[in-house]
Amino acid sequence: MRNRHSTRVTAAALTAIAAALSPAAAHTASATSARAAPATTAPASGARACTPRALEATAYQAAHRPLGTGTGAAIVQFTNVSARACVLRGHPTVAVAGNGSPERSLPLKVTRKGIAAPVRLAPGGKAWVKLTFVQVQGEADGYCVSGATPSVFPTLVVGLPGAGKHQVALADGEIAECDNKVTVTAVSATRPS
Repeated sequence: MRNRHSTRVTAAALTAIAAALSPAAAHTASATSARAAPATTAPASGARACTPRALEATAYQAAHRPLGTGTGAAIVQFTNVSARACVLRGHPTVAVAGNGSPERSLPLKVTRKGIAAPVRLAPGGKAWVKLTFVQVQGEADGYCVSGATPSVFPTLVVGLPGAGKHQVALADGEIAECDNKVTVTAVSATRPS
């Protein structure tokens, strides 16, 4: 049985944390509550930033997606595969991988959601980000509400501040999106849906 702990954080505390981490994040501070996973709840102090080699990234479609026929939203899970604790923080950058070549990747316009706080990962610990795309509509090849042509890509390149860029494919499909835009959550110790 897993123990679940809830922590309430005031808007003032979130604003102070966000201001210390990122001036832009201070504008998005709000009261939230978080459910912590045992492997990721220890304070960030004393642990170094996760290196790209310390992390294994996987991705799958999110359970809660915008209405439409495309991918809609994906969850990217980062697992600490090293023997030491490390820290992740911030909002990811996202690009769609062009033909498997990083030089041909197309960066997506990122809208950040939530505030960034350090997440400490013990060995084997996990952290997550949720990516929400502009949804493809309709049947067959689909269409974009904006009039743009929908795009389908086999992989994403997801970057985390100080922790490198990670190329991931969805375990259950391909990335279908419109308008080359994505909304991203900050890295979190709580698995999003």
